Amino acid sequence: MDSLSANPANSSPLTPLGFLERAATVYGDCPSVVYHDTVFTWSQTFRRCLRLSSALVSLGISRRDIVSALLPNVPAMYEMHFGVPMSGAVLNTINTRLDARTVAVLLRHSGSKLVFADPASLPLIRDALQLLPPGHPAPRVIPVEDPHEKEFPAAPAETLTYERLLEKGDPEFAWVRPASEWDPMILNYTSGTTSAPKGVVHCHRGIFLVTVDSLVDWAVPPQPTYLWTLPMFHANGWSFPWGMAVVGGTNVCLRRVDAAEVYATIALCGVNHLCGAPVVLNMLANAPEGVRQPPPGKVRILTAGAPPPAAVLDRTEAIGFEVSHGYGLTETAGLVVSCAWKGEWNKLPALERARLKARQGVRTPGMAEVDVIDGETGRSVPRDGSTMGEIVLRGGCIMLGYLNDVKATKAAIRDNGWFYTGDVGVMHPDGYLEIRDRSKDVIISGGENISSVEVESVLYGHPAVNEAAVVARPDEFWGETPCAFVSLKDGAAGAVTAADVIAWSRERMPRYMVPKTVVFRAELPKTSTGKIQKYVLRNLAKEMGPTRKGASSSSKM
Repeated sequence: MDSLSANPANSSPLTPLGFLERAATVYGDCPSVVYHDTVFTWSQTFRRCLRLSSALVSLGISRRDIVSALLPNVPAMYEMHFGVPMSGAVLNTINTRLDARTVAVLLRHSGSKLVFADPASLPLIRDALQLLPPGHPAPRVIPVEDPHEKEFPAAPAETLTYERLLEKGDPEFAWVRPASEWDPMILNYTSGTTSAPKGVVHCHRGIFLVTVDSLVDWAVPPQPTYLWTLPMFHANGWSFPWGMAVVGGTNVCLRRVDAAEVYATIALCGVNHLCGAPVVLNMLANAPEGVRQPPPGKVRILTAGAPPPAAVLDRTEAIGFEVSHGYGLTETAGLVVSCAWKGEWNKLPALERARLKARQGVRTPGMAEVDVIDGETGRSVPRDGSTMGEIVLRGGCIMLGYLNDVKATKAAIRDNGWFYTGDVGVMHPDGYLEIRDRSKDVIISGGENISSVEVESVLYGHPAVNEAAVVARPDEFWGETPCAFVSLKDGAAGAVTAADVIAWSRERMPRYMVPKTVVFRAELPKTSTGKIQKYVLRNLAKEMGPTRKGASSSSKM
C-alpha cells in the first residue's frame, strides 16, 4: 500500500462555502432567511451571495484582503458569511457595541479594505475613521440599509449601498475557491480587546470541521427553524451560519434580543432551535409573567460563552425549553466540548440534573483531545473533580494563530501540541470536564484557591438574585476575599440586605468561600455577547480599598 496516498481526486480543499450551492439544489424553494416580512429562499440566498462576491471582486477586493462587517443579525450579515469569502477575501465581523477607539484599533490592525455598516453604526464608523493614524488608508464604507427601521433616513441616491452593490454583481459568478484548505477565511477579535488586540485567524478547513462537528454534536435535524439570538459577530454565531445551509434551515433574524420579542417570534415562526449565552437563558427565565410562556412545541437551546449556573438551567428547563451546554473559544471557531447527556441522568431530581448539565463535558466528535493539566508539571490533573488545572485542546478547528502576533501565538499554541486556553477547570471521575474559572478570575484567599464560578453558582440559587458576579477584593489579612456584585429580581430591591445574602451563603458553602462584600447594582456590566465584564467589577472592587480583618460590608452602586 506504500504507493497509495493523497491524489488530486481526494485532496480537494475542505471549505464550508460549498454548503450553499448544495442548499440551493436541495432546498431551493424553501425559506432560507426571514426578517420581518422579508423572506428569501435558498436559491435566492445563493444568487445574492454570488452577486456579493462578484461585486467585491469588481471593486478590487482580492484574495486575503480583509472585509469587515459592523452589523446586527440582519439578512446581509448572514450573506456576508458566504459572499465575502467566496470573493477570496477574509471576513472580519466586528462587535457593534464597541467604542470608536477600539473599532479604529481593529481596522488599523487588520488593514481592512472595506466595511459594511448598519445605519445605527454609521456614526460609530465615522468616528473610528477619524481616529486612524495619518497616512493609514481608510477602508471604504458601504451602508447596509434596513427598510424595517423607520428612524434611519434613506441613503442619498448616489451612495453605493449594499443592495445597489448586489445589483452590480453577477448571479452566475464562478466563486473563488480556496487554493488550499489552510487559506485564511475568517478574522475575529477576542472579546475584551485592548490597544493590543488579538486577531484570531481561521482557515477554510477549520471552519468546515467545526461546522459539521457542531451539527453532529447537537444532533440538528433537517430543516430546523433557527432563531438568531446569538450575535453572528460572536465567533461567527458558533459556526451556525454555515451549518444552517447544510441542513436547509430557516434563519430567523432578530435585530434586537429582548424577552418579549424572543417569545413572540418563537410562537409566530415556529422556532425550534436557538443559541445564546447564559444571560439569554436568564432573560427568558426571569421574564415577567405576561411575557414568559411555555413554547408551543419543542424548542432546543444551546448555551455556551460562560459557565451557566445550575439554578438558571433549572428555571429555563422548567418553562419547557430543552437546554444543551457546550464550551468553546474564539480560537476554536465554535463549540468543541459539550455536556453529552446520559439517559440515566433523566431519573435524577431536577436540580441534580441541572448541576450535571452545568458541567462543560467531553470533547465533541471532531475534537482530537481535551485535557486539564497542572501548569508546573505539565501532567494531567487527577480525575477527582476538585484539583484545578489549565484546560488544553488539540484538534482540526484550532486557529491558525493570532494575526501579526508571533509571541501571543507561541504562548497559546505550544511545541507540545496543545492549545492553552487560559481557562481553569477540573476533571470529574466520569471524564467530564468542568470550568472553574478564567485563570485571572481565580481568587486566592489565605492560600486557598476559590473558584468565582462556584460561588456564583450558589448565589444564583438565592430566590431574590437575578444575576451574580464574584471577583477578588483586596483584604488586609487574607490578601484577597470574594466580593459579590448582585442584581436583584424585580420587587426584591430593599427586601434583601447584604447581611441576608452573606448569612444565606454561609449555610451553603465553606466559610472561606463566602463573599465578605456584597454590592447591589441595578444591572451588571456586560459585553455585547452577554458576558459579565469582570474586569470592570475587579476595578470597582479595587477602588473600594482593602477589607479589614473580621469585617464584611455592603453597598449600592
